[in-house]
Amino acid sequence: MDEIKTSVYNCTVIELPQVESRSGNITPVTCNKEIPFNIKRVYYLYDVPGGETRGGHAHRNLHQLIVAASGSFDVVLDDGKIRRTVSLNRPNYGLYVVPGIWRELINFSSGSVLLVLASMSYDECDYIRDYSIFSKLKNGDTHNS
Repeated sequence: MDEIKTSVYNCTVIELPQVESRSGNITPVTCNKEIPFNIKRVYYLYDVPGGETRGGHAHRNLHQLIVAASGSFDVVLDDGKIRRTVSLNRPNYGLYVVPGIWRELINFSSGSVLLVLASMSYDECDYIRDYSIFSKLKNGDTHNS
């Protein structure tokens, strides 16, 4: 596996379109228009107990847009050198997370719903679940990883 050369600064908050109406708002998301990838999978997290942490992994190739569909939470991004925390609390903003970034999801508000638009179908081989292996990949030490 080659070194993964992405940074937390490659991850950006994207403002999504919001069509406002007295009867409720809508936010359309179009592949390669609002977000820079094709969507292959959509999933959401909900009923996360207070104090729980989700995530705790990185991806080798997967691109994601993480949205607070309801409520709020924080995303801690880590590129092996720099940690950055992004708070999400509006359904028309999403955090674009590039491959090779360790992420942890924390501080879920009561009733929050985390929506993920992903560039790939689920593939366990794409996950890096051990931080020491992640760190070696980020720093180009491919022995034993």
